[in-house]
Amino acid sequence: MGRRFCCRRPLRVVAILGATLLLLCAAPRALRPAFENKTLGFSWFGGVRKSPLQLLRDLDQGLPSAMAEVHKQRRELLRRACSRYTRRQRLLQPEDLRHVLVDDAHRLLYCYVPKVACTNWKRMLLALRGRGDPGAIPAHEAHAPGLLPSLADFAPAEVNQRLRDYLTFLFVREPFERLASAYRNKLAGPHSAAFQRRYGTRIVRRLRPHAQPDALARGHDVRFAEFLAYLLDPRTRRYEPFNEHWERAHALCHPCLVRYDVVGKFETLTDDAAFVLDLVGEPGLRFPPSPRRREKDLTRDQAQRLFQDISPFYQRRLFDLYKMDFLLFNYSAPSYLRLQ
Repeated sequence: MGRRFCCRRPLRVVAILGATLLLLCAAPRALRPAFENKTLGFSWFGGVRKSPLQLLRDLDQGLPSAMAEVHKQRRELLRRACSRYTRRQRLLQPEDLRHVLVDDAHRLLYCYVPKVACTNWKRMLLALRGRGDPGAIPAHEAHAPGLLPSLADFAPAEVNQRLRDYLTFLFVREPFERLASAYRNKLAGPHSAAFQRRYGTRIVRRLRPHAQPDALARGHDVRFAEFLAYLLDPRTRRYEPFNEHWERAHALCHPCLVRYDVVGKFETLTDDAAFVLDLVGEPGLRFPPSPRRREKDLTRDQAQRLFQDISPFYQRRLFDLYKMDFLLFNYSAPSYLRLQ
């Protein structure tokens, strides 16, 4: 349509456009945002700003950086694993996209996996929307419903357009460390009363014979072995889906149905987060401090201690339950497991 219009009256269009640019150059700087469309990555003054996905493709086609090469290899490993271990493909459903958050202004799609720095990533998305310093955003605000739109709420044509044109990323974590973290934080922690009442009481009722009335009422003392038995109990998923904090990452983000351009890992969070933010083009925005090496080692040790009292039979069953996360995201079985 634009080309037809130009062909009809080229001289008039050039004259009008030239006059507009002269007015803009003379106009105060405060008036200029009206002529910019950051959502489309376009500015009258800077030309077309490349989207994060375009920048990533440029890196792949040119001389890639070391980090670009790491993420290219991760994408290829994921693609091969999906091809090898996923026998039957199906169409995406809206609920498959519930965890995929949308940032139209920066052309980003982020699938959040709880217990993998998702609170900080939600803070970052809010900061990109102008909510200030990400480190100053309270956790409850970052998780408030409705602040960050979900891809599941868009029309099919809008979903397809965003999946095609936006940079899509997720962050994953060694599955058993994530599971141990979820248990400590949601069922064994001192500030987990809501989860203990909802899930802890259910676990105690189902799996602890002759439970004390206090435990039945509060669910505050669930043992790790009881938690794992609850996950392995066929009745658990028959009645309702797993809670997102212990649901498998592949079941939340569907990496064999959705193309992910960046597969970040909790173990390399600092470098991977910086890589994403470089693609976004926000050099002044800092990802909140990630766990230090010592803290990560402590998390691994805590997971090992929790699993050491679990029988090899149940370790094997649990590994089979989370096996696809190990395979798709290239994690090895922890050395402390006694798999039979």
